[in-house]
Amino acid sequence: MPAGLVISAPASGVGKTTLTLALARAWRNRGLNVQCFKSGPDYIDPAFHAAATGRASVNVDSWAMDRGTISHLVSRGTDADIVLAEGSMGLFDGVAARGVSGTGASADIAEMLGWPVVLVIDPSGQAQTAAAIAAGLRDYRAGVRLAGVVLNRVASPRHEDLVRRALDDVGIAVFGALPRHAEISLPKRHLGLVQAEEQAEIGKLIDEAARFVAEHVDLDAVLRFAASWSPQPAANGLNVTPPGQRIALARDAAFSFVYPHMLEAWRAAGAEITTFSPLADEVPDVNADVCWLPGGYPELHAGKIAANTRFRSGLRAFAETRPVHGECGGYMVLGTALTDADGVRHEMTGLLGLETSFAKRRMHLGYRLATLAVSMPGHHAGARLRGHEFHYSTILAQPDTPLAVVHDATGAVIAETGSQRGRATGTFFHLIAEDR
Repeated sequence: MPAGLVISAPASGVGKTTLTLALARAWRNRGLNVQCFKSGPDYIDPAFHAAATGRASVNVDSWAMDRGTISHLVSRGTDADIVLAEGSMGLFDGVAARGVSGTGASADIAEMLGWPVVLVIDPSGQAQTAAAIAAGLRDYRAGVRLAGVVLNRVASPRHEDLVRRALDDVGIAVFGALPRHAEISLPKRHLGLVQAEEQAEIGKLIDEAARFVAEHVDLDAVLRFAASWSPQPAANGLNVTPPGQRIALARDAAFSFVYPHMLEAWRAAGAEITTFSPLADEVPDVNADVCWLPGGYPELHAGKIAANTRFRSGLRAFAETRPVHGECGGYMVLGTALTDADGVRHEMTGLLGLETSFAKRRMHLGYRLATLAVSMPGHHAGARLRGHEFHYSTILAQPDTPLAVVHDATGAVIAETGSQRGRATGTFFHLIAEDR
């Protein structure tokens, strides 16, 4: 029977991902089967989890998914020895209005599955106050259990001793303390970590993190606090409809933001997926009945995309007879033009009238609930889709038929409606699940 833990923290940027990867690899090195999950709408971290464990990781999201879907997804951990769910943001951070089964907070997953929480605490610039923060998190919500803490970036042995004593006074176990160690810092860019597939040395970095954490953290003590867990049978499977029977999926460094559970759901429903690379000037599979352009970093490759005339003309030819859909970055590439951060305007495919710019960046972030005004691949008009939006582009023009009425998690209508023109559709949000 597997044991489960949630790795969380008081805030973002404290070291959750690094600790999760290190624990996973350290236990794998000991011969244990480790299964990771990511709480919340992050499409980058699961690839790091897979690199650390050798097993595919997927997202579980209490705002967008019902309990049955979450149970179905986590059931893949049945044959594991230890299951780790990496949280997002702070432990209790979610949206103000409840979604399908929660607010999107990592605490929802911890309570729902009965997995204790290991807190990563960064006591930089404080000492005993770190214990007050940990105690407050422990006591904030009755259904969430705290296993203990791992201190990260401690300044000195004296600093560690002060924090340890304070945590002991409030009855919180300290599993270990990590000094600063620049060699295991994961590189970042504007939408999060640089993707695992872009880092040739990711295996070595995870190995070093595992060695470092095994030296400073009592791995056996952490395991003892993990909760034995027997997955509950799921009444339903993944709440996702494939966009077609044979799907041509853009996949390279510019188009890589795909939730793993989405691809699994498409395949589970009998769909076939073939991939092509716009950056390599490839075209969609001519035998596909739909083309899907996911998000990614087209703004970093806009010049190359504009220069790849075979890709652009091939996609336009595909769209003459079959549907094409783009999410976020893919939506931008379906548009008329994209202006990069240096102010250079690049011609895109022109299947939609959308024009975007990164010259004046503005963050757009949050859950989205869209009611389709017209159909898109896999979903009919009137369908309610749950997703998440995260980008820094500014809309200069969005002249086509609005695809949907889109609300944020508070119920406020937002301007990023998506677009439809002919057989081309696009959204700024990444689809997670459909309301049923």
